[in-house]
Amino acid sequence: MELLIASDHAGFEGKEALKGLLREHALTDLGTDGPARTDYPVLAGKLVREVLRTGRPGVLLCGTGIGMSMAANRHRGIRAALASSEEDARLAREHNDANVLCMGARKLRPGAMAAMVRAWLAASFLGGRHLARTAMLDGPGGAA
Repeated sequence: MELLIASDHAGFEGKEALKGLLREHALTDLGTDGPARTDYPVLAGKLVREVLRTGRPGVLLCGTGIGMSMAANRHRGIRAALASSEEDARLAREHNDANVLCMGARKLRPGAMAAMVRAWLAASFLGGRHLARTAMLDGPGGAA
């Protein structure tokens, strides 16, 4: 699976560790390239534009995952899910058709993050009753 990944400075070490643990995937690293202070909205924007352009799923890391998820969800067509467990990640795909997974590198160990990414990628959107809800997110005007 081809996967996009990006982080801010707080997620940099976690991103680098995660890249080493997800060698079975073709990863495109969109930054940041070091631990120097960066702005998470810039990096989230870079990744989500690529998700929208290519249809490839993306992973965003910051200290808590909160800032990245907020920044990513500002873009129409992005359904970014903040996850803290494998179940969160799986359900984000199955119920919400999440195309971006956000995680907190200061909250999770690299092995746990890798397991979450694998669970998310292995899951499929269930559609059905969930389809109408995701359509509400992407429809004119977004969610009510």
